[in-house]
Amino acid sequence: MGRITKAHGLKGGIKLELYTDDPDRRFTSGATFTLQVPDDSPWSGKTITLDELRWYNGHPVAFFEGIEDRTAAETLARAILWVEQDADAETGEDDAWYDHQLVGLRVLRDGTEVGTVARVDHLPAQDLLAIDTPERGEVLVPFVSAIVPAVDIAAGTITVTPPTGLFEDPEDTSRPETVTPTDQG
Repeated sequence: MGRITKAHGLKGGIKLELYTDDPDRRFTSGATFTLQVPDDSPWSGKTITLDELRWYNGHPVAFFEGIEDRTAAETLARAILWVEQDADAETGEDDAWYDHQLVGLRVLRDGTEVGTVARVDHLPAQDLLAIDTPERGEVLVPFVSAIVPAVDIAAGTITVTPPTGLFEDPEDTSRPETVTPTDQG
């Protein structure tokens, strides 16, 4: 649902980077979030409950139960907020998926597997699928219907129709060198 960026103020406020397009529905008082943090974090394996979400200068600031001061808030910096859901729960939209539903899917191009989804990057203009490939390493694919026409969660696949050069080196389309005859004389 979001990522904690840093502490805000002295009373336990925490600035958020939201990954949901419906924060008013997702970030309500009493909402519980699972924390994704490093294994050595004191927050590993824990959840937190939202007390209140406020907006300051257009930025969301969350106040969580039990986080009473800046020192406590700073221990949560860079944590990812997840929500628990049923395996069969849907987003309510035909062409929308949760990140965790996409990560790990096999990526197919012309019926051939080219890699797997490693993560989803949410950028202002559009989302990008980070795909791990054996040949090129990580490839970033714009998550738009023209390039990603099909997502089949049940089959565990994503079909891509990328432009030439995204998954392979583009063919050399330069003009061949012309051999000019040399003067014989």
